[in-house]
Amino acid sequence: MTMNDTTAKPALPDRLSVNPRSQHHVAEIFEFDIGIKVNGKERFDVEEYCISEGWVKVPAGKALDRRGQPLTMTVKGTIEAFYK
Repeated sequence: MTMNDTTAKPALPDRLSVNPRSQHHVAEIFEFDIGIKVNGKERFDVEEYCISEGWVKVPAGKALDRRGQPLTMTVKGTIEAFYK
């Protein structure tokens, strides 16, 4: 496979989560490097995104919930997902 071969990559969904317990988690997509831009700036700490609704969830500091998952806050704006 070459670097420019995009035919083997699955299409990025409208909503995607990095948490394997989420219904929006798609394991095949995480075999590739994914980039997320929020309002034109790339974010590296995105836990979940939704392009149509215009939001991403990012960790809120180092705090964890009772299940050990990071507490998240929602950042709204123009969302763009892409393969690196």
